[in-house]
Amino acid sequence: MSLLIDQFGRKHDYLRISVTDRCNLRCLYCMPEEGVKFISHDDLLTYEEITKIVRVVAGLGIKKIRLTGGEPLVRKDLEVLVRNIKQIEGITDIALTTNAYFLDQKAESLKEAGISRVNISLDSLNPERFKEITRGGNLDRVMAGLQESIRVGFNPIKINTVLMKGFNDDEIGDFLELTINQPLQIRFIEYMPIGHAGESWSKSYLSLDYVKEQAKALGYELSESDGVYGNGPADNFKIKGAKGSIGLIHPVSENFCSSCNRLRLTSDGHLKACLYWDEELNLKKHLGNDRELEQVIYQALQYKPENHEMAKMISEETQSFKPTARRMSQIGG
Repeated sequence: MSLLIDQFGRKHDYLRISVTDRCNLRCLYCMPEEGVKFISHDDLLTYEEITKIVRVVAGLGIKKIRLTGGEPLVRKDLEVLVRNIKQIEGITDIALTTNAYFLDQKAESLKEAGISRVNISLDSLNPERFKEITRGGNLDRVMAGLQESIRVGFNPIKINTVLMKGFNDDEIGDFLELTINQPLQIRFIEYMPIGHAGESWSKSYLSLDYVKEQAKALGYELSESDGVYGNGPADNFKIKGAKGSIGLIHPVSENFCSSCNRLRLTSDGHLKACLYWDEELNLKKHLGNDRELEQVIYQALQYKPENHEMAKMISEETQSFKPTARRMSQIGG
């Protein structure tokens, strides 16, 4: 039973760990064109420090771990960390979020180490557009990583697609088609104002009702689905007869804060109870004292608001707290 229960009765059993803020790509919604100031290697949590923190949170009821970045596979020997976490009593699931650029080389060793499932960030199936959104990425590398993930047997494999008006909203049909013959879950995600709210975000934001409208216009019959293991906050659908499924994640238009069960550990050792708000507490300085670590984790839970209020950005309403200034790459996707 989880001991991590906040003031609104939400039980937390899931920790997302950013192992680095570095990335080999520069996606438009994740970091500015000029990049961001990276954390120095000396300030990054070591694998030993991450393992110590996971051991403490596992004793408090955390069962599921997701490794993220930046791009986690730019961190050397990630398999070492996966094996360390796999051995911790109480941890039942270790997943990975990646841009898949290096998965064709790493999928098999990660599977052997203990990664059971992967989420692949992929916002366009058009090579030139993919290059534009990632500022230089090669779509062939990602697709090779995807095929290798299928081969080694990660299950489920989810494709995370951030939907942006006027940029990739004309590719909805192409993504839906991927689910017909392959056991993939395509997850459309609303564009979030994380670290860069403003006019550019509001012009690109698109409610996911548009996905269902487009599916209908293309003649696809969508039925509700139970989803897949670890489906989290997605509303799940399936095209009749398809091997895969479709997930809609709408953090802005229909937040799922009431069922939030996750905490986030940044690569420099800060614990965030909410992705959107500025509040975060330093765990790194308490390493070596498990009792102090537990107290700070409980403190972070008490800071967790009832919801993130992203929707107020659409209507330009005043928000209750201060939004984070960190970009997604600095927090952990």
